[in-house]
Amino acid sequence: IRDNCFSENYFVFPQANRITNKIIKRYGNKPSFMWEQFEGYGVFKNANNNKWYGIIMSISRRTLGLSGDEHIDILNVKCTPAVREILTGEGRAFPAYHMNKQHWITLPLDGSLEAETIFSLIDESYQLTK
Repeated sequence: IRDNCFSENYFVFPQANRITNKIIKRYGNKPSFMWEQFEGYGVFKNANNNKWYGIIMSISRRTLGLSGDEHIDILNVKCTPAVREILTGEGRAFPAYHMNKQHWITLPLDGSLEAETIFSLIDESYQLTK
């Protein structure tokens, strides 16, 4: 009953938890919390080869060039350079925080992106790690 009626909360912000629970249902893997000093950073790895396809982190808005010092959750996903160019050009995503900026982008999990866009990008990232 517990597994079917309740979702585990891994992160502080609700959108990050909704995304995490969908990833668990779709791909069957939970986030790995690999760093003691960054205990809120959850890495999603492809179970077939252990390659990363996503990471949720909490960073200052100012780190992304946004106004304010509040922390927001972000999701880094792997993508093609063409997708990166489009999304960063439209201002809907940012060059990857702390990752290869040619093959990764940062998505703010502040409600500014539609859920279907985020899940589509997660699916693409997962496919790119096969």
